[in-house]
Amino acid sequence: MNYRIFRAPAAEFVGTALFVLVGAGSAIANQGGAAGLAIALANGIGLALAVTITMPISGGHINPAVSVALWLGKKIDALTLGRYVLAQLLGAIVGALLIKATFPASAVRMSSLGTPQVAGSMSLIGAIALEALFTFFLVSAVYGTVVSPQGEKVAGFGIGLVVVVCALGGGGALTGAVMNPARAFGPALVSWDWHAQAVYWIGPLVGAAAAAGLWRYLLLPPGVTDLR
Repeated sequence: MNYRIFRAPAAEFVGTALFVLVGAGSAIANQGGAAGLAIALANGIGLALAVTITMPISGGHINPAVSVALWLGKKIDALTLGRYVLAQLLGAIVGALLIKATFPASAVRMSSLGTPQVAGSMSLIGAIALEALFTFFLVSAVYGTVVSPQGEKVAGFGIGLVVVVCALGGGGALTGAVMNPARAFGPALVSWDWHAQAVYWIGPLVGAAAAAGLWRYLLLPPGVTDLR
């Protein structure tokens, strides 16, 4: 058996576990007036590191919405998409389990393991739209810095900065600016808190599809839309 086929999914598994551990962990550990800034920075820098580490191996997706966007853009095939999404979801679960095993039990219970929450002032449609909009920008950063041959190669830090900007721009207080179904799914499953879980699947997937269509058919230069 050729175990090398598991190399890229394993990278996605480890990278997503790291991101969930840092991202959800920051939501548990940081409380008070500066919590929003600390959580935004932890998520953005954590994602930047996870993407940078795994980019040479798997492309550094770390997000089912990103994988779907690259599949729609003909950058990966359906088999790779399935392997990546499964690895990402399993990695998110393991990341959440690590938090449950290592963080104080009382803080874990109070925060539902860092499961993202939608503010009471937001409607379901509004929350989905906000997550879709933020994910559109996130996927555009992926296409603009990683996929496009005309883009500046800044590793994962351009992508991580999008997360920081979206969180500080209001998303952190309203939906959590998650933009990643795996980040929402892992903690929700382990804590069994499914609050507004549909928001974190529908919104990111819609935003990812919109960004993939725009880049594939308009923004990418000719000759770079085929499978790699």
